[in-house]
Amino acid sequence: MTLVDRTTTRRSLAPSRQMLADHVYDAVLDLLIDGELKAGAALGIDALAREFGVSQTPVREALARLESTGLVRRTALKGYRVAPVATPEELVRLMQARLLLEPALAELAAQQLTPTVLADLERAVHDLATAPLGPSFHEFRQYWEADERFHRIIAEATGNEFLISAYQALGGQIQRFRLFGGGGVTDSEHCVAEHTRVLQGLRTGDPVTAREAMAAHITEARDRALEAYDTPDAAHA
Repeated sequence: MTLVDRTTTRRSLAPSRQMLADHVYDAVLDLLIDGELKAGAALGIDALAREFGVSQTPVREALARLESTGLVRRTALKGYRVAPVATPEELVRLMQARLLLEPALAELAAQQLTPTVLADLERAVHDLATAPLGPSFHEFRQYWEADERFHRIIAEATGNEFLISAYQALGGQIQRFRLFGGGGVTDSEHCVAEHTRVLQGLRTGDPVTAREAMAAHITEARDRALEAYDTPDAAHA
């Protein structure tokens, strides 16, 4: 084997920078969701790089991604810190925005659903209904991912790049509002039923039915989330 061959082999075996950034992102997200990193805690790039055995670059990329979720905030001259706990007032404003955007996305998507997109939505609902629901993020992560995937597929089905960008900016913030309960998933039965009704509305191809089903889901999710501020249970949307 030539030197070029050996070098190529080493490069193919080495994890890519994106893989490393994904690893750091997942690890820090686990710590955030499980409450091991408290609001206001500093997130030092050097310290995280040493902890995970990587360079600073994937750590910077991971923290930038987490900043887009609202879970992490960056302040000039101070670096990254864990975001403050979300307030009920912020949740109300977020849900106001979702009620303006997501029913409209469902309305548009219903008019141009393909069999492939419909199958993807059905799979997301199935995954949501069958995902494990343990108390730690590692255990219920698949549930969250199926939830997010369902809403993202609807946004992407519109084919409107501007609306997709708006959803991405809005949807990224949802994770922060899932932290306040700290009790894992407690409303899966409601959430699965609501997603099923949205799917049924989309399947009819009737934009009004799809819009109403999505609006009802967001409204009910909002009400459960507001109740969770006064109880130890968390709500999910």
